[in-house]
Amino acid sequence: MDFNVLFENGNFPFLLKGLSITLTMTFFALILSSIIGLLIGIGGMSKNKTISFLCSVYLAWFRGTPLLVQLMILYYGLSIGLGLDLTATVAGVLGMGMYSGAYVSEIVRGSIQSIEKGQMEAGRSLGLSHWQTMRKIILPQALRRMLPPLANEFIALTKNSSLLSVITVPELMRAGNSIVSSNFKYFEIYIAIAVLYFVVNFMISKIISYFEKRLHAGVARV
Repeated sequence: MDFNVLFENGNFPFLLKGLSITLTMTFFALILSSIIGLLIGIGGMSKNKTISFLCSVYLAWFRGTPLLVQLMILYYGLSIGLGLDLTATVAGVLGMGMYSGAYVSEIVRGSIQSIEKGQMEAGRSLGLSHWQTMRKIILPQALRRMLPPLANEFIALTKNSSLLSVITVPELMRAGNSIVSSNFKYFEIYIAIAVLYFVVNFMISKIISYFEKRLHAGVARV
């Protein structure tokens, strides 16, 4: 084993550049998944059967198919089948965001349903509409309960970003593969990649733990 290879030919800066792309895409995918998760989570509890049915279909599809297949459909399938060319970056963010959104929606739904029904009744008795009560009373309380599982989903999303290498996104895993293809130092390079992922996810876990303690929401674990 020779870990000096990491510091030859600009290999380590190249890995760090891939890591920055990984973090950037994961961040935007997390924003998208949070928006989708909130809409699908609340929509799934709607009394409107059409809305709740569409939300259940969304959940069934994105939870029932692998993320890798979804990425391939977005990047290659849409281009070949429908002539819709998405850049690898756009396809990657959309794919991860929509996939993760299905799981975030269940976190949102479960957290909202865990709030005592009396909270909604209290809000309505004060003259607030259903949505005003949801926004001003229910969601702020539910957010505290969402934080631990959302932290786990963020960590999972960061790790899932390694799949973006198959659609040519120059993220951390693809950067590592590029280096390996030239020097065949599989063990050293992949160990370095694993360490970088670990450090990032460990930091995410600690940051979330800090906010959980501030909100008295428990402790996050990797």
